[in-house]
Amino acid sequence: MRLTPLVAVLMTATLAASDAYPPPRFADPDRVAKLQSAMPEIDRFFRAYAIDRKIPGMIWGVVIDGRVAHLGTFGVRDRASQAPVTPDTAFRIASMTKSFTALAVLKLRDDGRLSLDDPVSRWIPEFARMELPTRDTPPLTIRQLLSHSAGFPEDNPWGDQQLSATDALMDEWLAKGIPFSTPPGTRYEYSNYAFGLLGRVVTKASGVPYEQYVGTEILAKLHMDGSTFRFVDVPAARRAIGYRLKPDGTYAEEPPLPHGVFGSMGGLLTTAVDLGKYVAFHLSAWPARDDEDPGPVRRASVREMAHLWTPSNLTARLVDGRLQASETGYGFGLRVTSDCRFEHIVAHGGGLPGFGSYMAWLPDYGVGMFAMATLTYSGPSEPISRAWDALLATGGLQKRELPPTPLQTEMRGHILNLWKRWDDAQARRIAAVNFFRDKPSAERQDEIRALKNEVGECTDAGPVMPENWMRGQFNMTCAKGTVGVFFTLAPTQPPAVQHLSFRRLASPDERMGAPTGAPAGVSCRQ
Repeated sequence: MRLTPLVAVLMTATLAASDAYPPPRFADPDRVAKLQSAMPEIDRFFRAYAIDRKIPGMIWGVVIDGRVAHLGTFGVRDRASQAPVTPDTAFRIASMTKSFTALAVLKLRDDGRLSLDDPVSRWIPEFARMELPTRDTPPLTIRQLLSHSAGFPEDNPWGDQQLSATDALMDEWLAKGIPFSTPPGTRYEYSNYAFGLLGRVVTKASGVPYEQYVGTEILAKLHMDGSTFRFVDVPAARRAIGYRLKPDGTYAEEPPLPHGVFGSMGGLLTTAVDLGKYVAFHLSAWPARDDEDPGPVRRASVREMAHLWTPSNLTARLVDGRLQASETGYGFGLRVTSDCRFEHIVAHGGGLPGFGSYMAWLPDYGVGMFAMATLTYSGPSEPISRAWDALLATGGLQKRELPPTPLQTEMRGHILNLWKRWDDAQARRIAAVNFFRDKPSAERQDEIRALKNEVGECTDAGPVMPENWMRGQFNMTCAKGTVGVFFTLAPTQPPAVQHLSFRRLASPDERMGAPTGAPAGVSCRQ
């Protein structure tokens, strides 16, 4: 087929755009094998946790690169029959359901059925008549309900018992209004009520009951065939029985709460097989890339869920002489955390009478974990945190590495030429408008000359190590040491060098800090 000039230009432009923004990728070919070596230790963590907490039955899993790489089990799903927990055993996952509700809302948004900035009153008319805490409070929005910033009071003890509430009962509550604990839009406050209301929004916007919409548009499309909102849908041979541990050390069976309007905050039952698919789906949203987006919810929307929209708390403490610090907040139906180990942890727990659960994933590392247990409020976040450390110790838990762009590699060549023999004309061809105003040519040449006197002849230069698509570093091996070269490109077309620095490094592997104003990584030093 012969291309017209316009088509040829468009194809060239597309290829150029794709090359300009390459996605990060995993560099270690032995990465998965290294991670797999930690599974026996991870199993020990979970079994020790189950024994210590006297959990009747538990299952946990590790997801790597889109598949369940490991499953472990402990105990029984039913103390009466002593039937063991299996990958097909169905547990109620409580508040982890909130992420499914958020997915449903975002899918409706993506399909043009609603806006996150819609006033809640568009979908729940009672809010148009509801008294707000201050005269200057704007109408509450869907976005605030999703991110726990609507100002409703924290309601975990109360909300756990409302799972079976009816539409008629919610109508009564709404007619009386909602008391506020904080001014809407000002701070984080966890609200089961908010996600109960979102279930009604999904029903109104989709035109079908909430559980039907989630079932057909989320669960079925992710092939989560063992998941449901109703206990009666789960065969007795696959159902986990929830228990409460009494003060005398004996167990009481918790009767299953029936599904109602608060199911959207915590009613889903699922299996390890299905939850592994769900965690894998969330991980598949990273990195941002050009290939086909199969859904059922757009990758960009899934990443939007995992953005920290409402800050919650910053904590720091010394444990055994080591600093442990973390920043936590809420996205849409998901908690978002940074700590001393990882810049981006996405997670959520769940607790209801008889059950405890937790799921977490590291988007930049392609790894996630989950666990479900049959004891009231026994969410196993602690062994998951310890499991991250075990995976780190293998050396296989490494972030994707961003490859250099063609432009960065081209700039490396120009900068190398300037290092070998400074030429003002060549420097001006790649320099942004601020480059020589910030530091005159003579001063830059003096710095290079002084550094050359320290390190001697430089015989080799490594590839660019990108920090992002517009900023990077390469290191030069010299007779008496290593020189690092850090450069940042300006937001112009074509991009030009706005910042350039040379520095002697302590080791060939050292990374230089970004210039003032650029974001820094998370680190906790002892």
